[in-house]
Order: sequence, then C-alpha cells, then structure tokens
Amino acid sequence: MDSILNEVEVRVVGSLVEKQLTTPEYYPLTLNALTHACNQLSNRDPVVSYDERTVVRALDSLREKRLAVVVHASDSRVPKYKHLMMEAFGFTTQQELALMCVLMLRGAQTLGEIRARSGRLYSFKDLSETEATLEALIKREPQPLVVRLPRLPGQKEARFAHLLAGEVEQEEREAAAPTRAEAATVAVRAEDERIARLEAEVARLRAELDVIKGQFDDFKKQFE
Repeated sequence: MDSILNEVEVRVVGSLVEKQLTTPEYYPLTLNALTHACNQLSNRDPVVSYDERTVVRALDSLREKRLAVVVHASDSRVPKYKHLMMEAFGFTTQQELALMCVLMLRGAQTLGEIRARSGRLYSFKDLSETEATLEALIKREPQPLVVRLPRLPGQKEARFAHLLAGEVEQEEREAAAPTRAEAATVAVRAEDERIARLEAEVARLRAELDVIKGQFDDFKKQFE
C-alpha cells in the first residue's frame, strides 16, 4: 500500500480496526455503526463529526487502496464493512495492529500513553514489549509505518506517530493540539452533563413510581 491516506480515511480504517478488536460480535460494521464509531467522543483525537456521505467517500477510496472491503452477509439487509490492514501490511501479530490503531485514532503519543491506551486492543506485558513493537514498525521494510518524533522544548519524552498520512509535521501538530484537546474536553463535558441529566430524570421517575405504588397498595388494603 503505497498511497497516502487523508485524515478521514485514517479515522475510518482506524475505527474499523478498533471495533474488530474490542467488539468482534458486532463486526463487520454497517455504515451507520461505522459513522458513529468515527464520531465517538472517547478514545479519539481530534473529535470529529462526519456525516455518512463523508464516510462513504472514504470507504470508496479505501476499497480502491485495498484497505477495506464491503461484505454482503446473508443475514443482513444492509452492506457491512471490514478493514484489510493485516493483509495490506502483512502484519503477523495483533500487537502491531493494536499500536497502529491507537496511533491512527489518537495521534502522536508517548510510549507510556500508547501502552495505556492500547489496553482494550491488546494487553502489553510492559513498556519493553510496547517499545519493541514500535521499533519493528519504525524499521519496517520497504518503508516504515511509524516514526519517533524528536522531543520538543519542555517535553520529557519523545512521541511516536504513524506515517499512513505521510510525513508528520510536528510543529503544525503541536500548534493544533491545544485546540483539539480543548474541543475534546468540551465535547466530553457536554456528554457528561447530558448523562447526569438523564440519571436525574430516571431518579425522579423512580421516586414518582414509588409514590404511585404506595398509593396503589393503600387502595388495595381498603378491599381486604
């Protein structure tokens, strides 16, 4: 796979990989499920809001690049989609796939961040195993899939990034990072507030139901 991916294609194929590894019972994904996976608020940087048309365009391009395929299952009325990352890159271990997935969905990260965030995809024994897998992807022939970024002033650790979208412009990425982080924080906070409102509403309805049950019990006692 020599073609460079755009950011939408990276998010789409990364989401397919994640769902295969974390919820295999729901994989391959329908277009609706894949769109929601791309736009979810957790485990994503940046948080995006793609419509189905955008996802379909990315899928068409990924199919041309042999990184995704459509599946027409006999038990489903709608087409579903799966990735071909293992076949395209000749991955032999789930470790490699898991690390590429984390980098595709979360951007450049330190070694510790990568290991912590890949836990749902693959449980690395320690940082040494994580680093060894990253080094294999960095030294991969005929072309590397991961790069170790130089430390910027004020940073204690180097970060790693995937190369599926071409060379990484670290200065631009660093300048954009605060905006993406702030947007993600706002989105997560809004989701937390929505859940809190729903939980309060459920608690109120339960209280009302308890009152109604008590009134009904009192009513029945009149006829005993």
